[in-house]
Amino acid sequence: MSDEVRDFWDQRYGEREQSWSGRPNAALVDVVEDMPPGRALDLGAGEGGDAIWLARQGWQVTAVDISQVALDRAARAADDAGIDTDRIDWVSADLAVWKPAGQVDLIAACFFQSPVELPRDEVLRQLTGSIAPGGHLLVVSHASPPPWARDHDWHGPALRRAEEEVTALDLPSRDWEVLVAENRPRAVTGPDGQEATIDDAVVLFGRR
Repeated sequence: MSDEVRDFWDQRYGEREQSWSGRPNAALVDVVEDMPPGRALDLGAGEGGDAIWLARQGWQVTAVDISQVALDRAARAADDAGIDTDRIDWVSADLAVWKPAGQVDLIAACFFQSPVELPRDEVLRQLTGSIAPGGHLLVVSHASPPPWARDHDWHGPALRRAEEEVTALDLPSRDWEVLVAENRPRAVTGPDGQEATIDDAVVLFGRR
């Protein structure tokens, strides 16, 4: 299955020169900017906007995505931004089977959702074992679709509110504290210039 998923995302990213803005996700900036930098794992890193921002804040980043096309583009963007090559490790891997080497202080999973098969909850639960005591798991996800969207054929979990994310991940309270669980509005622009406001679920867990 990983080859099919990799081909899907390589093709998706290959359809245009740039798919995303290159800016970091606003929720990531808001939640993480006051954290002391350490080792971060960026899941579904795409074209590298979040990883580059984290590196600029002093984090040592492992940025993982299944698409080599996206990661090559991200590495070029990091170079253009003047990021030292040893600050970000770009890893092309299937997160359903990949495991990090050693512990990290932050896992950022921003819009780690997919129209093709992704065992999202299982991946997140397994990777929490790599977070050091005192570290954090940040999950930012689409909580509502834009009005111009048609049927979403998501594999795995549907779009969920923040409280639903907390319940679905079901991290043991003896080890984890929910620090943030909010549904935050965000302005978006559609393919034909339509404007709307949608909700993002923002959840931050802290490891005890």
